[in-house]
Amino acid sequence: MSWNVDPAHSSVNFGVRHMLVATTRGKFSDYTVNASIDEEDPSKSRAEVIIKAASVDTGEPARDKHLRSADFFDVEKYPDIVFTSIRLEPKGDEDVTLVGNLTIKDITKEVTLKGEWSKPQADPFGATRSGISVEGKVNRRDFGLTWSAPVEMGGVVAGDSVKLAVDIELVKEA
Repeated sequence: MSWNVDPAHSSVNFGVRHMLVATTRGKFSDYTVNASIDEEDPSKSRAEVIIKAASVDTGEPARDKHLRSADFFDVEKYPDIVFTSIRLEPKGDEDVTLVGNLTIKDITKEVTLKGEWSKPQADPFGATRSGISVEGKVNRRDFGLTWSAPVEMGGVVAGDSVKLAVDIELVKEA
């Protein structure tokens, strides 16, 4: 059975340290989710998330333009960021580990995300919903996102560690 993302209740977010001082947060606003949930055996559930790299939004237009450039995502050459699940490991009633392949700029690495999964349940409007909220970290340099500049006090403008926070709510196709 197929499931569709509810964009009003979903988000794909990230955070990166800026000059070793604070975390700059951003999101991707254009993405699709192709999911198949096995209600009897959640470990057999699968998902693919396709993110349009050009939809990066940090709330600062000049920074977003730089992130779209060849220095970072190079959206003209690599328009999509893709996450394909390998396995979902339930840990009790709600806790899960989600392992998948993340591809950025044609570089694919296995990543592990941890969080919570909500088993399918009926909503008050007659639809069936499920959701997952996961977090993890990746090193941006592993994906060819290597631009940075040194700062006088030591360190660099953009940190290497990227915190991911993904919340996806799905609605079962009728």
